[in-house]
Amino acid sequence: MKTVSPETRKIIKKQVISLIKKGRKQSEIADTVGISPQAVKRISSAYKKEGTACLKEKKRGRKFGEKRQLTLVQEKEIRRILIDKSPDQMKLSFMLWTRAAVCQLVEEKYGITITLRNMSEYLKRWGMTCQRPTRKAYFQDNVKLDAFMHETYPAIVNKAKTEDAVIFWGDETGINNQAYHVSGFAPKGQTPVVPSYSKVEKINMISAISNQGRCHFLCYEENMTQQRFIDFMERLVKDTDRKVLFIVDNLKVHHGKMVEGWLSEHKDEIELFFTSPYSPEINPDEYLNHSLKQNIHSGIIPHTREQMHNKTEEFMHGLQKCEEKVSCYFRHQKLKYIEKYGY
Repeated sequence: MKTVSPETRKIIKKQVISLIKKGRKQSEIADTVGISPQAVKRISSAYKKEGTACLKEKKRGRKFGEKRQLTLVQEKEIRRILIDKSPDQMKLSFMLWTRAAVCQLVEEKYGITITLRNMSEYLKRWGMTCQRPTRKAYFQDNVKLDAFMHETYPAIVNKAKTEDAVIFWGDETGINNQAYHVSGFAPKGQTPVVPSYSKVEKINMISAISNQGRCHFLCYEENMTQQRFIDFMERLVKDTDRKVLFIVDNLKVHHGKMVEGWLSEHKDEIELFFTSPYSPEINPDEYLNHSLKQNIHSGIIPHTREQMHNKTEEFMHGLQKCEEKVSCYFRHQKLKYIEKYGY
């Protein structure tokens, strides 16, 4: 009976019950239907207790939660810890919740040893998946981060509305001729080789993008200096017919005395604001830089400064012609606060 389908079992049960009603003996029924006398006896007993309800298939196998090493209460508690706490908060020497980390947690908390394979099943049932973590600066201050997003930035937005100014976000980035984060197809077991140029060539770029999708940039080969930063701001002011509220990170150059002096002389044209320290993810211009580097290191990788200049300028000029592409950088999930306060 166990080897046949549920539909076939139901038909056999009906046949047995029909013959029982006709007064046939169990041994005779067994021969007629083609099953063992014991099976006939079980069906007969079930029919006497349940009637025709015995025809309905009962769920086979162990009951939910039966034979598990953890109780449902313990499972809920471990899952809560994985969501609300990090391993170091539970005094475990792990950076992230790995299978081994969770196994150790269970053993220390409940004295229960679970194999890695079984822990995989638990994690799957709990809706947990193995994921690559996002990076967060070690020295990032959450209080200052929250203050910028929900106090400083709303104040900048109100100032922009009051003074009919335009908000720009700025950042610097470096580009070199070394290929990285690339992948390509090759025969199994034969890792492809990417040429690495012994002479590292590098250029730099500073850019500024507005909430409305405008884009400005400047490529340079030396380090950023206060004078070069001032030159860029002068161009930004010249190309903008409204006052500029310029938001940048806390690079030392941005806080220089020369910059402060120039800003005091041009306070009616431009003002400088700073994001919270070690918080690149809240600046939309960071996502432009990421997109730029992906473009630079895709296709034919440039290996001279001239080639890097050409490919960078081609990409940036393309952005300048399409404000919608620039606006896309403001739609990252880390930038929801900009959408919330608008402008």
